[in-house]
Formats: sequence, C-alpha cells, structure tokens
Amino acid sequence: MQERTTENCEDVRQSAECRDIKSTVTRVNTIVREVVSAGHAVILEKVPLYMINCAIRQHRSLNLLYHCARNLSSLPSSRTMSDIEKKFVLPKRVEYIQLALEYKPLNLGQGFPDYPPPKYVTDALSQVASGDNYMVHQYTRGFGHPRLITALAKLYSKLIGRNINPQTEIITTLGAYEALFSTITGHVDEGDEVIIIEPFFDCYEPMVRYAGGIPRFIPLRMKNVSDRLPSSADWVLDKDELEGLFNSKTKAIILNTPNNPLGKVFTEAELTQIADLCKKWNVLCISDEVYEWIVYKPYKHIRIATLPGMWDRTITIGSAGKTFSVTGWKLGWAYGPANLLVNLQMIHQNSVYTGVTPIQEATAIAFETELKRLNDDECYFYSLARELEPKRDYMAKFLKDAGMKPIIPEGGYFMIADWSPLESKVDLQSENDKYRDYRFTKWMIKKVGLQGIPPTAFYSVEHKPLAENLVRYCFIKKDENLKQVADLLEKWKAGGIK
Repeated sequence: MQERTTENCEDVRQSAECRDIKSTVTRVNTIVREVVSAGHAVILEKVPLYMINCAIRQHRSLNLLYHCARNLSSLPSSRTMSDIEKKFVLPKRVEYIQLALEYKPLNLGQGFPDYPPPKYVTDALSQVASGDNYMVHQYTRGFGHPRLITALAKLYSKLIGRNINPQTEIITTLGAYEALFSTITGHVDEGDEVIIIEPFFDCYEPMVRYAGGIPRFIPLRMKNVSDRLPSSADWVLDKDELEGLFNSKTKAIILNTPNNPLGKVFTEAELTQIADLCKKWNVLCISDEVYEWIVYKPYKHIRIATLPGMWDRTITIGSAGKTFSVTGWKLGWAYGPANLLVNLQMIHQNSVYTGVTPIQEATAIAFETELKRLNDDECYFYSLARELEPKRDYMAKFLKDAGMKPIIPEGGYFMIADWSPLESKVDLQSENDKYRDYRFTKWMIKKVGLQGIPPTAFYSVEHKPLAENLVRYCFIKKDENLKQVADLLEKWKAGGIK
C-alpha cells in the first residue's frame, strides 16, 4: 500500500504537468479509495500522513480543475482577451490597497500600530538574531518551538485553571490566520454546517467553504439606544434565532471575542448560552481570542474554554501580533485538548510544516518577561488597553463632532460608526459599487483623504444590508495622526473640502 501510494502520487504530478486533468482526477480518486479502504490501522501504521494529505488535496483541487476546464472549454471561441480582463478585475480587498497607493489618504483602515512595539520585545529579537546560539536560525520543532510552547503552557494553565501539556495541547502557527485555517480545514468535512456570528473576520466564510462546509450566519443586532452613544455591548444575538441554527449537522461555531470589527466582548451569560448549545448538540467551539488582552474597564474577557464542560470541545486561538503589537511577525497559536489538536497538526505538518524559529524564540523571551509580572499593572497585557483607551475616546469624540454616530467598543482597536447622517454631504452616485458603505469609503478616500473599511465585507450576502450605513476605523495609531484625522474631518464639516 505504501509503495503504490508513493508511485501514484508521482503519477499524479506527472499527469497534471501533461494537463491530462480528467485522467489525473481518476487516478486520485483511486488513491483516495485505496487509503480509505485500507482501514485506520493501516493508515496509522503504514501510510505517512503526507501521503494521505497528498491524495486528499490532489483529489479536491484537481476535481475543481476538471470542472473549471469543462466550463472554459464550453466558452465560445470568439472570446477575446479584453473579455477575460473585464471579468477578472481586482478583487475588492486588493482594490482598496490600490486606492490607498494612488490617493495616499490618512489610513485608519488597516489594523496595525503605526508606532513601535515595546522595546523589550524588539530587543529580544535582536538578541536572538545576534546571539551565539546559531541553532535558532535552523528548523525548530514542527508543532511549536519548545521554549515558546513552554511559556504558552505556563501562561494559559494559569488563565484556564488546568495544567496544559505543551507537547500535545498547544500548536504554534504562521499567524492566527493559519491557526484558523488548520482548525477549520482539519475539523470541517463535506456538508458540515458551521455557525458564524456576524460581523465576522472575513476569512471565516471562505475557509469554511474551502473545507466543504456550509456556513450558517447569525448577526448581532443593535438594541435601540437613544439617550447615549451606543456601545458594542448593545449588539446582541437573538437567543431563539441562535438556538434554531443548531442541529445534527452542525459541526462547529466560530466565536470571536473581543469581536473584530465591532469590539464586542461577550458576557458570561452570552457565552453560557453558546456553551450550553454546543454541549447539547455535540458541537466544536472555535474561539478566536486574538484581542484577548485589549479589553477596556469595566469589561472582562472570559475564555469560553473555562466554562463547565467546554474545555473538551473548544479550540482557542491567539496571536503574538495582537498580544505584543508586532503584527508583521505572523505568529499565532491554538490550544485545546490533545484529541482535537491532532487534526490541526496534520494540516499544519503537510502545508506549513514548521514556524519561524527566531520569531518564536524572541516571542518566548517576551512571554517570559510578562510571566514574571503577570499580576502587576506594568504588565504589557494590561497596560496596552490603558494606552489605547484615550485613543478610543478621542476617536469617538471627533467622529461624533463630524456628524457620525460612533459605537464605543468594549475591546479591540477598531471602531464602527454610522455615517448616514452625513449622506447629504457625500456624492454616493459617483461610485458604482452595489453597497453604500463601499461607495462612501471610496468617496472619502478620493475626496476627503480618509480611508476606512466598509463593514459589509464582514457580513454574508443576505445580511450585508445591516451594515451599509456603517464604516470601520482603526485607532491604534499615533496621537498626532489621529489629530490629523480630527482636523481633516473638522475642515470637511466646515466646507473646506469639496
């Protein structure tokens, strides 16, 4: 079995190179049948994981190629290059990058600091890069650098209230993005339903669909608030609507707390309802907690894995980029019970294999520094939120002064605002996009010089109308840059920009 699989995988590559797609798909289907019929014992003992993964991935991707080839072959021969160019234009997310390059607006769209991270964090990377331990420049353990997973286990054992095994219950990844990918791809199968709470980080839906899953969406809806500025706490799930989504086909629910883009921090009562439904229907909870340390008083981040019966069915995802303000380091992790992490390990091993050793070593040093002062106010995990709170409040003020209705976030470093009171000042008809928030943000980039993000990007098609009057801005920026935005909006309001 092992030799035949190896030969067939080589044949697959050669056939693909010869563009004999249909024949290749037939070969791969044969491989998959052989692997499945071999039985669990044979797979575990005699067939390396990479061979299984090779067959499965070739099976999925080449079936897709085959159907694409059939569709392309059915096109009229009169199709011209200009027809192709018109159809395959820049995706919306790339379009905004291009607009930023062209118009050079004040950028409150992208979610990263425009000022240095803590010095001890960058000093750790310098120390690693120039130190005598030359082995940190070579491959490290595939499922996580030993020094880092040890530090993570110490931290989360304290926070979760149980001893976490660093060897089997933690995996490090290339950013939280890969942790999400490995979790969703590793656990979601064809036809599985996955509940996604809206607004959601925009990679959730395509990752679920790539894995063959069926996303089921439920939006947070804002309660009526008239006597004050609304906060993200005013956005809640309908309990009956949520309960109605769970069924025997539900494989997982993706929870993001604090939420991006809204900043909502789910309460214990809200998490308990989700937890009870997960236990009732035997559902996996994928808890994206990358903003776990950016929570503003009096609110508190509660890890759903700490609720009764939830450790056994929760995979929690974290991020060094958000924890230490180093988004360019692209280092994330996931922790949970060993039996659930095996699926992540298989995907990780056969797609990424290992992470960046120097980055993991430096992050381990940073964690060791914070572990020594975990209960002190000077701990960066707590000081970061104190540092960002005045920026949050300043943004809320200048957006309100400009005529928008900001929604005060309980956590994270994004703010959603309702721009519709300014509609009379904006020429929405000058843009051709379907959704109003896209037209508004593009007009603002071109005419005012301010870049935001259209929040309909964080919603399913059926629920996009809920976000058309909203815009997202990021406030983890230098004070002087936030003031530039405030001055710009004040000038626009006064009629100085047309």
